[in-house]
Amino acid sequence: MKSLDQIASELAGYDPQALSADLVGSFLEKLVLPVTETETVGIFDALGRVLASDIISSISVPPHDNSAMDGYAFDGAQLSPHTPLTLKVMGTALAGKGWTGTVNRGECVRIMTGAIMPAGLNTVVPQELTTTQGDQITIPGDVLQAGDNRRFKGEDLMQGQPALQKGEHLTPAALGLIASLGIQVVPVFRRLKVAYFSTGDEILSLGEPPREGAVYDSNRYTVFGLLKRLGCEVVDMGVVRDQPEALEAAFVQAASQADAIITSGGVSVGEADYTKAMMKKLGDVAFWKIAMRPGRPMAVGHLSRDKLASIPHNKRIESYALDSTFNSGKAVLFGLPGNPVAVMVTFLAFVRPALLRMMGCSASAPPLLKAQSLEVIRKKPGRTEFQRGIVHTSPDGTLQVKTTGSQGSGVLSSMVQANGLIVLHHAQGNVAVGDRVDVMMFDGAI
Repeated sequence: MKSLDQIASELAGYDPQALSADLVGSFLEKLVLPVTETETVGIFDALGRVLASDIISSISVPPHDNSAMDGYAFDGAQLSPHTPLTLKVMGTALAGKGWTGTVNRGECVRIMTGAIMPAGLNTVVPQELTTTQGDQITIPGDVLQAGDNRRFKGEDLMQGQPALQKGEHLTPAALGLIASLGIQVVPVFRRLKVAYFSTGDEILSLGEPPREGAVYDSNRYTVFGLLKRLGCEVVDMGVVRDQPEALEAAFVQAASQADAIITSGGVSVGEADYTKAMMKKLGDVAFWKIAMRPGRPMAVGHLSRDKLASIPHNKRIESYALDSTFNSGKAVLFGLPGNPVAVMVTFLAFVRPALLRMMGCSASAPPLLKAQSLEVIRKKPGRTEFQRGIVHTSPDGTLQVKTTGSQGSGVLSSMVQANGLIVLHHAQGNVAVGDRVDVMMFDGAI
């Protein structure tokens, strides 16, 4: 595992006091390592998990050439441009049963969708394109070509080919693909364990009465939702006060039972420095000022897991015992800012891709779509901005986007109104009406 200094030395232009968003992503790619432990789960429990090994198709899907339509199967070589074709119906091929008769020239078989194509036949005419008279059908000229409406054996997957590759994040479609191969259990990486807590004397937990100068903790609940949506095993450690002993106990306890730790608050310039001091004491941590809006302050690094023994038992968070899986090594730390929107933006832009990488996922970078801006957006080059946006499709099919209005980092309601982030890159300037901008959609993430 590389130290932060080693990682920093590998990145040209690294400056913790003025770090570009692109370099944050590059740094975190080098900081985190995938988990290696695996387990086997039933297909109903595999949704959202990450595949631990390739799945090779043991069968061809479909296993036979079959019909894509309800209609009539025949040899397409008999088709002639501009000339109707009349064929005699010799029987019916049903799905799930092979048709064993012989079909000669001038003959056809009525066939159902999914039924095996009888030997020597390669084309299906949909029944609605035919006219019927007794036991004969007539196909108009110029409505078909030879080979139409036939699905080939192995068209989806051929026996012996990879169906899914190690590192795939298993979606509902992937579960269907696995089931189509007759597979009931799936090898996956174990769930990532993430501990999280909020810091600050001004933070109220739900159930506490209001008091002057205090605010109810929203960050724990958004982080909980983001982690659960990602498929992590979450450990909620509540609110930790700005007291050295309490912070030390929380950090050590979290590091002793989780792969990663997420905190909110306590990393901004001018705040009480107990949180930052404790991070430094317990691990190898860098404090960044990122050239971005919102979410400038962030801390990242590793916290040692060998400090638990130094914490007296009466100071520990007793509801969370030491997890034997993590009795050595280090936990990855993500110290996020305290403002609610900044927490969510930094999580989506930086923490989520890093956690996906730790989960063993091969694709972790969030995809960006292009949308046409419906308004002027003021932007100075030299920082990356993530503005809350409302994306919709215009009547002509173009993606369009507008901001939610006020972009203050405490306006949490704007994250509810938005369905994506408008990503204005580091070197980008003002946006005019009609300009195309990148958007990061929330669907599947929030």
